[in-house]
Amino acid sequence: MAVLQQEMTVGEAADLLARALPGRRVEILQGRLIVTPPPDGSHALSLTWLVEAFGGAGARKVGLRYVQGIGLWLPDLPDDFAVPDFSVVDEDFRDAHVQKNCYAPNVFRLVVEVTSSNWSDDLGPKVECYAQAGLPVYLIVDRKHDEVLLYTDPADGEYPAPVRFERGQTVPLPESVGVTLDLSVDALLDGDD
Repeated sequence: MAVLQQEMTVGEAADLLARALPGRRVEILQGRLIVTPPPDGSHALSLTWLVEAFGGAGARKVGLRYVQGIGLWLPDLPDDFAVPDFSVVDEDFRDAHVQKNCYAPNVFRLVVEVTSSNWSDDLGPKVECYAQAGLPVYLIVDRKHDEVLLYTDPADGEYPAPVRFERGQTVPLPESVGVTLDLSVDALLDGDD
């Protein structure tokens, strides 16, 4: 019996997994394949709440777009990309298309990750990857540890220590995002006001 073996790149493997596992998010971080399950109800409600908050703050009127689940091309390795839960991007972000439905990091003003069962990826490799890509603001809704972390202003491929926010507090977004907005920690964690 003949055995046919075919080698494939990590990018090709990601494409294959994405087709084989509809509804799951496939990413490549630091050369490693990551497959994320579909979000639960509270996760989805947190994202809906963010859409409403940015809409209410007039983000579109100042030339911003807020989107869920678009690809972010990461410059670290040739196949690396992430799919943040929520992003605030420049109005013309589609002009910065790289490949595979991914866009260049320079059009991203803010990325938000709401932790799920793979929470360690959001708190580890994504912090490193987003800092190396120069993303000005990374917000982690850390449901595992019941807090919100705000990373800003990366320098030399690293973020300074995050500012931590607890229940009952609000997270003031930095001016670099482009809108004035304070986000409720409770609403971010629970998905409800």
